[in-house]
Amino acid sequence: MEYIVSARKYRPATFKSVVGQGNITTTLKNAIKSNHLAHAYLFCGSRGVGKTTCARIFAKTINCANVSEDFEACNECESCKSFNENRSYNIHELDAASNNSVDDIRSLIDKVRVPPQLGSYSVYIIDEVHMLSQAAFNAFLKTLEEPPRHAIFVLATTEKHKILPTILSRCQIFDFNRITIADAVGHLKYVAESEGVKVEEEGLAVVAQKADGAMRDALSIFDQIVAFSGKEITYQQVIENLNVLDYDYYFKLVDAFLAEDYKQALLIFNDILLKGFDAQHFMAGLNSHFRDLLMCKDQSTAALMEIGDSAKEKYVKQAASCDIDFLYYALKVINESEQQYKAAKNKRLHLEFALIRLSRIETEKKKRNS
Repeated sequence: MEYIVSARKYRPATFKSVVGQGNITTTLKNAIKSNHLAHAYLFCGSRGVGKTTCARIFAKTINCANVSEDFEACNECESCKSFNENRSYNIHELDAASNNSVDDIRSLIDKVRVPPQLGSYSVYIIDEVHMLSQAAFNAFLKTLEEPPRHAIFVLATTEKHKILPTILSRCQIFDFNRITIADAVGHLKYVAESEGVKVEEEGLAVVAQKADGAMRDALSIFDQIVAFSGKEITYQQVIENLNVLDYDYYFKLVDAFLAEDYKQALLIFNDILLKGFDAQHFMAGLNSHFRDLLMCKDQSTAALMEIGDSAKEKYVKQAASCDIDFLYYALKVINESEQQYKAAKNKRLHLEFALIRLSRIETEKKKRNS
């Protein structure tokens, strides 16, 4: 059987299955319900958040002959079947990154005049529209403003600021959200169950964090880990495969700082270097760890942390043993160290001295108070 990567196999086919974009899918469904369809839409957002997917679902739904009660495509009419089998003549996709000349746009304009043979609308999806040349944008303007009644344009971009204001003013603009850690973990759980893969939730949280808000990236990383570990995946296997520093190191370091045990802190740092981790990357991670501890000092700011529930419990527990002054001075020391890192001649000594300073925060505080 042909292998299909998860990002393609589990690509959403209905508005309901789109991850983390409920406000946008609801708006599009309401537009279909009330028959208030615009002639041009602009979908903006970072990579892997569902811009092109939503455009395809929208194009499929408005051409469906038997739209369901919740305004989803039926997947049974001839229009839906042709779309699912990639033979629909109603939906035209253009990659503006490789077709960005004025001649490419003129060719597209010629196609726009032809009415659809099946269904009500011809939908033109233009990916990475910000890559069009200035001349191509100018050639596109009039058609975008007054297309034939059967034509709908859906433009997708990762860089809205590069698009001409004259183009923006002719479109309904939808800003897609980055996929949250919770949404990404929930979808990865569904994919894992569908594939018969057992995986620890902490491991999925690491995958979601590594994907940085992109669902497609999260699924690609998931496939990589399955290839590495098989059908049973542990948290330890995930961090080994992705070369991620285990956050337990940071918890141990903070415990050493609180105990003013600089020797233990230096030994932990040495162990991290022996495992092949970059020293500057380690300091950036330690900085983020202190920031997360500061967020956990108050229940209202704890919601700003995008981590798994089990990890959040550990943060809350350690934050309770740190006072605000300790966290403030720790962040100050690390930020100063990061800023001076490039200029330091002996970089290891520079970071070791920062760890010693972190181990002496309580002592220095007592000196200041006395």
